[in-house]
Amino acid sequence: MNTTVISPEEKQALERDGYLALGQLLSAEEVQAVNHRIADLISNEGDNAGSELFDSKYMRHPKETGADRLADLVNKGEIFDIFYTHPRVLAGINAVLGGDFKLSSLNYRAARPGQGLQKLHVDYKNAVANSGYKVCNTIWLLDDFTENNGATRIVPGTHKSTVLPAEAMDDPEKPHPDEILIQAPAGSVFIFNSHVWHGGTTNKTDKFRRSIHSYFCTTDQPQQLDQKKYITDMTKARLTRRALEILDVL
Repeated sequence: MNTTVISPEEKQALERDGYLALGQLLSAEEVQAVNHRIADLISNEGDNAGSELFDSKYMRHPKETGADRLADLVNKGEIFDIFYTHPRVLAGINAVLGGDFKLSSLNYRAARPGQGLQKLHVDYKNAVANSGYKVCNTIWLLDDFTENNGATRIVPGTHKSTVLPAEAMDDPEKPHPDEILIQAPAGSVFIFNSHVWHGGTTNKTDKFRRSIHSYFCTTDQPQQLDQKKYITDMTKARLTRRALEILDVL
């Protein structure tokens, strides 16, 4: 597998299906290190965990009770830089959004045991985009995603739909006959066009199901988290010019 680009066949699949498996981009040791850092942040931030994102007027979903969240990971350690700078991820984002894109937010989500179910939804103002794709997401698996632990579901091809899940389904929380579950080992990364119908499923295990989302948008869209507002001098000092461009903080 070429870890710096995506092939023409992969681009074709991404355009057809609205999602693509990018393979295992993190080693077992890297996954472990990230999970350790996440655990420290969850402990330190307590009830304020994720507050940066849920305070944002551009957040598409209300604060969840069924999942743990963290936000503004850009400013919470060099260990998170790879999540929005990996060449293979950027190649995939470019294939969906074109060259003019930026990071919208970098967040952590962990479905709690017995919880985590989301309605099928899209991530663009809960509306169909009429002038090209505006948003694209990547999900980095920090645990194995399985049939029973709250894996993300996607309805392939629905990024081209002219209707929303709530318009087409009696109950968007229920399974869709065409949905697929993202099932893969920890360290794997999936990219999905955020106009595709998707959502979390119920975690039927006794352990948290952990992931990080690096969410991108076109440059004409507002970021979920205003990176210019939150960027710290310490973060700016360590990042490359290309990373700062992706954050739109130059």
